[in-house]
Amino acid sequence: MSDDHVFRTLPDLALRSLGGAVIWANDEFFAERENLVKSGPAGYSAATFGHKGQVYDGWETRRRRSTGVDEAIVRLGAPGIVHGVVVDTAWFKGNYPPEVSVEGASVDGHPSVDEVRAAEWVTLVPRSRVRGDTKNDFDVEPGPRVTHVKLTMHPDGGVARLRVHGIARPDVTYLDAGPVDLAAIENGARVTDCSNMFYSSPQNLLLPGVARSMGDGWETARRRDDGNDWVQIALAAEGVPTLIELDTSYFLGNAPGAARVQGRSADGEWVELLPRTDLHPDTRHRFVVTDGVPITELRVDAYPDGGMARIRLWGSLTEAGRAELAS
Repeated sequence: MSDDHVFRTLPDLALRSLGGAVIWANDEFFAERENLVKSGPAGYSAATFGHKGQVYDGWETRRRRSTGVDEAIVRLGAPGIVHGVVVDTAWFKGNYPPEVSVEGASVDGHPSVDEVRAAEWVTLVPRSRVRGDTKNDFDVEPGPRVTHVKLTMHPDGGVARLRVHGIARPDVTYLDAGPVDLAAIENGARVTDCSNMFYSSPQNLLLPGVARSMGDGWETARRRDDGNDWVQIALAAEGVPTLIELDTSYFLGNAPGAARVQGRSADGEWVELLPRTDLHPDTRHRFVVTDGVPITELRVDAYPDGGMARIRLWGSLTEAGRAELAS
C-alpha cells in the first residue's frame, strides 16, 4: 500500500462479513453483483466456461449496444464517513470499464430498493478513468454520513471488488437499547495501530459475529526477539467498560500465551483493565471489568506473538460519548 492512499488502513464498510449487501444492479448478465463485496481477493481459473462465457469472480455486465451506463447499489454493512474507495478490476483485462464513478446516499431504517434509488445522491468519486486488472484507489474528501453507495460503470464491463473504506457512524438510538460493544467496527470503532500485520488485517478483530476460520482473524509473524505484539483501538466513543472478550477461536498452535488490556482516558492516562493473564488456544475468554472508568481507546498486548479472532469490549456510553456519536 502506498503512502498516498492511507485510507486503506480504515475498515471496509461495504464488506459482506460486516453486513454489506448489493441490493440492486441494472445488469449482471455475465457475473453476479454480490461478488463485489465478498471478503478476500478475487480468484480466477482459466478456461472455466459456463453457458454465458468465462466465469468471473466479480460483477460483469453484457456489452452495451445502446447509450447508457451500468450501475450497482451497495448497502453498507456499517453506515459511516467514507475516506476512500477501491475499485478493483482484478482479472478483468479486456472487459473492464474505461471509467467509473461512485456516489453515496443516506437512507436510514430498512428502505425499499425503489426508495434508495430515488434518494439524493452525492458524489464520492467523480467520473474517473480506471485500469484493468488493477486496484484503482480513489481518495474521498470526508463528507456526510452515507448508508448506501452506487458504483457506475461508464458504459459497461466488469469489476471484481468494491471497497469502501471509512469510519462507521451508527444510529445512536440502537445503542441506547442495551449494552454496547465499544470496540465494534459497526459502532464506529477502528484499529489505529498495531505492531505487526504480516498474515492478516487487525481490523478483522472488530468484525461482527464469530470468526469462520483462522484467516478471519488477526495473526502476526513469529517473533525472534524479546518484545511482544500489540494492537491499539479507537473506541466507538467514550464509554465505561464492563466486560472484555478475547477470542482465540481457530488459533490452536499459534495463539498468544498471555494478554494484557489497558484503556486510555480522555485526558490521555492509561489504566489497566486486565493484568497480564494466560490465554488458551481456540477459546473465547471473558473477563469482568471491575471499577471501570470512562475510556476512549483500548490497547491489547499479546505475549509474545500469535493470533486472535475477535476482541469485544462491552460497556455503556458516557453522555459525552453519546453526544459525539449523535453529532
